[in-house]
Amino acid sequence: MTSKKRISLAAVAFAAIAVIVGGSASATPTNGATVSIQHATRGCHNWSVDGGAYRASLAVRVNRGATLTIVNNDVMSHKFVQTSGPSAKLIRPAMNHMSAKAQVRFTRAGVYHFTTKPGADYPWASKTKTMGADHVLRLTVTVK
Repeated sequence: MTSKKRISLAAVAFAAIAVIVGGSASATPTNGATVSIQHATRGCHNWSVDGGAYRASLAVRVNRGATLTIVNNDVMSHKFVQTSGPSAKLIRPAMNHMSAKAQVRFTRAGVYHFTTKPGADYPWASKTKTMGADHVLRLTVTVK
């Protein structure tokens, strides 16, 4: 095999690995991130980390001491809820208006799991259509 072919194969393999890793979580822990919730026609709502792809389930890695901000840009209220992991301090978890923000600060290393409890559509959005079953939003945060 020529060196050009080996370099090309290595580049393709590296790109494939980057897509696989990047699709599920940030590979390098950060000191904070922003998760945005939005309305979706199929599944009712999704969320995204730092402007990435919108999905029902997300994973992110952060450093100890990091703060995660959750912004509700959906047409309904959401309450941010921890489902498992070390105890985390949730700040303003009831996001009951557009652009409402909840925050969580991670003071201990570990794996944390979160979801939201969606509320009713805001009155002005009551005629918003969706297809299929509503997504259950799930977020896994790994703190190093």
